[in-house]
Amino acid sequence: LKSSANVVILFCVTESLIGTSFHSWGELMMWKVWVTTSQWDFASSEKPFLLNSFHGTLIFSNHHAEISGFKNFLRTANPSKYPEDSYLSKFWSLAFNCSVTETSCKTLQNCPLNASLESLPPHRFDMSMSDGSYNIYNAVYAVAHSVHEMLLQEVEMQPVNNGAKVAFSPWQLHTFLKDLQFTNPAGDLVNLNHKRNLEAEYDILNFWNFPYGFRRKVKVGWFSPYVSQSEQLSLSENLIEWATGFTETPRSVCSVSCSPGFRKTPQEGKPACCFDCTPCPENEISNQTDVDQCVKCPDLQYANTERDQCFYKKLTFLSFEEPLGMILVCTAVCFSVLTAVVLGVFVKHQDTPIVKANNRCLSYILLIALIFCFLCSLLFIGHPNTTTCVLQQTTFGVVFTMAVSTVLAKTITVLLAFKVTAPGRRMRHWLISGVPNSIIPICCLIQLALCAIWLGTSPPFVDTDAHSEHGHIILVCNKGSVTAFYCVLGYLGSLALASFTVAFLARNLPDTFNEAKFLTFSMLVFCSVWVTFLPVYHSTKWKVMVAVEVFSILASGAGLLGCIFVPKCYIILFRPEKNALKGFRDRIASKETDVLKCSS
Repeated sequence: LKSSANVVILFCVTESLIGTSFHSWGELMMWKVWVTTSQWDFASSEKPFLLNSFHGTLIFSNHHAEISGFKNFLRTANPSKYPEDSYLSKFWSLAFNCSVTETSCKTLQNCPLNASLESLPPHRFDMSMSDGSYNIYNAVYAVAHSVHEMLLQEVEMQPVNNGAKVAFSPWQLHTFLKDLQFTNPAGDLVNLNHKRNLEAEYDILNFWNFPYGFRRKVKVGWFSPYVSQSEQLSLSENLIEWATGFTETPRSVCSVSCSPGFRKTPQEGKPACCFDCTPCPENEISNQTDVDQCVKCPDLQYANTERDQCFYKKLTFLSFEEPLGMILVCTAVCFSVLTAVVLGVFVKHQDTPIVKANNRCLSYILLIALIFCFLCSLLFIGHPNTTTCVLQQTTFGVVFTMAVSTVLAKTITVLLAFKVTAPGRRMRHWLISGVPNSIIPICCLIQLALCAIWLGTSPPFVDTDAHSEHGHIILVCNKGSVTAFYCVLGYLGSLALASFTVAFLARNLPDTFNEAKFLTFSMLVFCSVWVTFLPVYHSTKWKVMVAVEVFSILASGAGLLGCIFVPKCYIILFRPEKNALKGFRDRIASKETDVLKCSS
């Protein structure tokens, strides 16, 4: 009774317990809603404390139709009609204040002439059939039906004309009672279910106890096991008089229901109805109340903030629409257009000394390679697929190999061009036969072989990460074999280092024969970009990692374009006098004089 529960269910037939155990708990009992069976017939009790305590009790009573002749039987019943019934005589004397004769305890005197059970108030004697009476009524018919079936079976099993008396043992009756099913005279179906329990419909009664002895049991609902589960219970709350202390429908809960997004966590040492509401863990949901376990969202979905729904994750990648992607695309396109313009300037002025002196064929190849270098960065932007993932790395490796090998060929050409002025035929033969130009296809073929091995063993593929970023599935190209990627990058770096070394050695050669200082500076920028790329690339993830690689491609390509071709375009476009034949010869003479002075 000291429990926090507001509703108490009683299932007991020990009436003597009422007057003893509950007497000291009267105050506490008034603040509880009691649910019991009709076996507790406290409506006829004379104990006021008991009646006050049980005001508002809900009673489950067997539903049954009116028993024909039952009320008439009670109306006409009296000790004179049934003199052998000692209980009736005793009850009659107490109810009507009759006196008992000294000679016979069963003979009553001074009773009212019109005394009848019907004249008693309902709290003293209820004329309606109680649950106990109805159960006895059904029990008698059940035994009768069982005996009838048993006798029929015994008759069928014995010969018809042998004259033997039909006999049976009492224990045989149990078999027939277990499978009992019949309709009683009141029209109610009586049967036992598969668990051998009586299936019955119930009327739900509400006990009212008001001042001046007004007491009633009012039907407020019913329960039937024969209808669908959602319709088995019917209750009219507006008819219910709740227990003392309740002004509205009471709630009897130890813990408030856990709303969606939470799960129940049992409280240690307390009943199962006592629990804490714990939020669902990350990426788990509950979309119903009072769930014991949260449900994990599938890999392609994520839990919302309330954690009561799963939503499909958004695909994320370095797209053309986002600001970073747009900036990189615009930069790549602008550099490509600028390189094409430079190529156009060189083609237009192809017969000028500065274009001829810098090996215009190699310049054309380098400019075309740079255009593809800038454009290949676009393969890294947009929705990744298997094709773009393969083309990203192979195209990057091949076109940059072409560009760097062209720079190497230009530096070797400049070096040979200066050395050929000295006596000797071998270097002159190399220069005339175009040996430096063969460096480009040889280097490209080696890079193609590395890419072919890469694609044949562990090619790049589309990779997804559904866990790093909440609510997103990150799409990125996985390089497949990291070793192969660094082999391609390492080979490209070795070419750049070789170009830088040769250009550095040729930096003091006459300007009219070479562009060594510009090639040296361009390779220095190129190597600086890719040396910086490695630690930054490994410290970033997903979209930022892709952006770093694209930026490195654009920066290194811009370094080659700016350091090698911008000075020449400046002379061609803004200092044309230095690109004239006379100025060209004057610079040759001046530089040769400086070289001779240095030699002496």
